[in-house]
Amino acid sequence: MVAPSAFNLLKMKPSKTAAIIPAAGIGKRMGLSMPKQHFELAGKPILAHTLQRIEQADGIGSIILVVSANHLEWAEGLVQAYKFVKVTQVVIGGERRQDSVQAGLEALADEVELVLVHDGVRPFVPLSVIENCLHEAERSGAAMAAVPVKDTLKAVSKEQVIEQTVDRSGIWQAQTPQAARVALLKEAYAEAAKQADFTATDEAALLENIKIPIKVVEGSEKNIKITRPADLILAKAILMESQLDRTVQQNGNNFRTGYGYDAHRLVTGRSLILGGVKVSHEKGLAGHSDADVLTHALCDAILGAAGLGDIGRHFPDTDQKFKDIKSLKILEQVTAMASQKGLGLQNGDITIVAQKPKLSTYFETMRNNLASACRTDPETINIKATTTEGMGFAGREEGMAAHAVVLLRKL
Repeated sequence: MVAPSAFNLLKMKPSKTAAIIPAAGIGKRMGLSMPKQHFELAGKPILAHTLQRIEQADGIGSIILVVSANHLEWAEGLVQAYKFVKVTQVVIGGERRQDSVQAGLEALADEVELVLVHDGVRPFVPLSVIENCLHEAERSGAAMAAVPVKDTLKAVSKEQVIEQTVDRSGIWQAQTPQAARVALLKEAYAEAAKQADFTATDEAALLENIKIPIKVVEGSEKNIKITRPADLILAKAILMESQLDRTVQQNGNNFRTGYGYDAHRLVTGRSLILGGVKVSHEKGLAGHSDADVLTHALCDAILGAAGLGDIGRHFPDTDQKFKDIKSLKILEQVTAMASQKGLGLQNGDITIVAQKPKLSTYFETMRNNLASACRTDPETINIKATTTEGMGFAGREEGMAAHAVVLLRKL
């Protein structure tokens, strides 16, 4: 892993660096009536959020936006409406991602030596990740953002039977941006063209195909790719956290914000516990503890706001003393940890993602339980639930998830 670096470390002039933003997909998995990059978050299309981030990167001199032929006019209007001055061309992409990126590559100015490719539906990429990818690609030839896998991995047969546990050490989840010297990427495309059945899901795969070493720059958990309905809930939570961050900046250092997410699989033979309440349902959530996904998300949000890592760090599922522990007990300990840092809960907003059962009748008891564990008034905690209209793992009733955003205040 390459250590994070500061901004403005590039030796190249901005005129020699460019970004390609592939945004020609239609997003079938989203189930929307429009391409996912057109969907609005906080009144602005997802693609506009993404372009704004790339525009703000000092190391990027120009941007090539790649869209489908049907949405060329829309994209050109977007660029004009939001005054994206670094977007020098909007070009038509192809059927596959690699075809769209190649179209962008062919549209680069001759003087561009370093190119960064970033998904049009990753709107929250930190500027530091962009700059670090560029810097490492300039130094070593190619780089990509990625995050280490945290969850336990299982190899599963076609019959959905676990075959073995996969060692997750050294396993990273790829993200964009991915950056490379233009000459190397063009060479990779030329070789791919000779292989009739070769399809790459990202630029790193193209470069791997010609044995080019690719350095890994640590990405960000917030650098999500919006591909499924549940991702929109997460995106809104990240935006809410950003808005809270601005509030914090306006109010000095008296507040801290945090975001938490958790998901568990639904199984038979387990009680369904949410917010410390036993919910009537034919299945429960699998986990080392009582698998209270709602409480876990709140714990992670509080730990994040307090700068204390995550729930897995303090309550690992490898420790038998936490076997079947009530998650409200974990929340009490997390609250105490935050208190030791002089922080208390100002307010928390939690969303449960589940297709079934109906949960609204349990909310008041859940709020009271959480408030008691957090040593606060129930009015400071909000709980709501949503479905994914039958889509994704929650929609198929394979599991449940929860998102939480909190604001901590100095005590």
